[in-house]
Amino acid sequence: MLLKVVLGSCVFCALQGWRKAGMASKLFDRLRRTLFKEGELPSETDGHGADDFPESSELEDDADCVSARLGGTLCFEGEGVLDSEDAGDASGPDSDSDFFGESIDNACSSTETSPIGPSPKTSNMITRQLQENWRSSRTRCIPEKLIFEVTDASVVHETNSKYVLYTIHVIHSGTFDKTPAVITRRYTDFERLHSRLRRRHGDEMNGVYFPRKKLRKNFAAETIAKRSRAFEQYLTHLHSLPELQSTPTFLEFFYLGDLRAGQMLMRVGRYQDALGSLLNALRLQDKLGCHQLLQLNQLQRVHWFFTLSALVTCFQELEQLSEAQEHCDRALQDLAPSQEALQQHQLHPLLIPLLQSNVRLSWKISKDKRRWEALLQEIQEQGIDIGNQPNLKECLIKESIEDSEGLVRAKGKSEDVP
Repeated sequence: MLLKVVLGSCVFCALQGWRKAGMASKLFDRLRRTLFKEGELPSETDGHGADDFPESSELEDDADCVSARLGGTLCFEGEGVLDSEDAGDASGPDSDSDFFGESIDNACSSTETSPIGPSPKTSNMITRQLQENWRSSRTRCIPEKLIFEVTDASVVHETNSKYVLYTIHVIHSGTFDKTPAVITRRYTDFERLHSRLRRRHGDEMNGVYFPRKKLRKNFAAETIAKRSRAFEQYLTHLHSLPELQSTPTFLEFFYLGDLRAGQMLMRVGRYQDALGSLLNALRLQDKLGCHQLLQLNQLQRVHWFFTLSALVTCFQELEQLSEAQEHCDRALQDLAPSQEALQQHQLHPLLIPLLQSNVRLSWKISKDKRRWEALLQEIQEQGIDIGNQPNLKECLIKESIEDSEGLVRAKGKSEDVP
């Protein structure tokens, strides 16, 4: 009997130090019932009875651990403050929405507030607020702008030179842009653009920063990264100035190289390769506003119609007749002459070849061609010979693609060609 009492006291003292552990509480209770019979329990020196340590007491320690792991401030703002981590249980399936609505609409409060969850009425109110905010955000007009993002910068080694080639994506923000346009330019291309703009638009260029040349470390990763960000800011700044964003020099920097490359590829019969360059040129012209013909000078209009006509030719040669007819129709919508211009024989050089191509394409894909047939008939009635006209491909191959300075560069001699 004495041995039982001594052994029980030792075990009791050892386990008393572990009383805050959940498993120790269970083990203590089981050993106590095994070692001692009814009425033989030793007296406790700290005044606690056996019923002071139920098995549920292990929840106390779990709560302490949770509060330590989640230490910090979770703050929701506003009149109806949500401080309880269990508030979601009261709000049902919309608990996430309620929390987001509370965080959007309200002002920050102390986390010492009693952890009382929102009532169902408050929860429904928050949900309605969130839904109203969502509906208003969908109908709100998001301003569109162009983003110029350098996505790659690679060091290119040639026979007698070494330079960094920057890949720049031109993206329309405000909507999901499924067709971003891409250009590749080197430092000398940017430098030429800057010098031309300064020469022609000196006053507007006074506040425009351009990254200077370095004597060394031009190919260091840090230098390339800084220049990439600088070129993004440079193009964004230029495009933000109304006096510069529609100038021929600025526009041609983006798309003229693709036009020249597309024409050279068409001349050697590589229509699939030419298609890539010409489509990219069209995307660039669209994003830069070149489809708004009233804002363009005569040369920019020539570039726009050349792009559409070249795409018609490439799609036609690749037997993609629907795409060819679509671009042909787009060009003719703007090229169709007024009655006065028709009587004075003031017709665009590409008008008759495009009309003839559109009539043939529309016939092949079973589209209505009566409007363009009627226009061809009117042109013929004005005494213009439509039978001895060069076809569309011949016109495009012979075309000289000039820039705003009247220069025509051959492929390989121009740094404008990507």
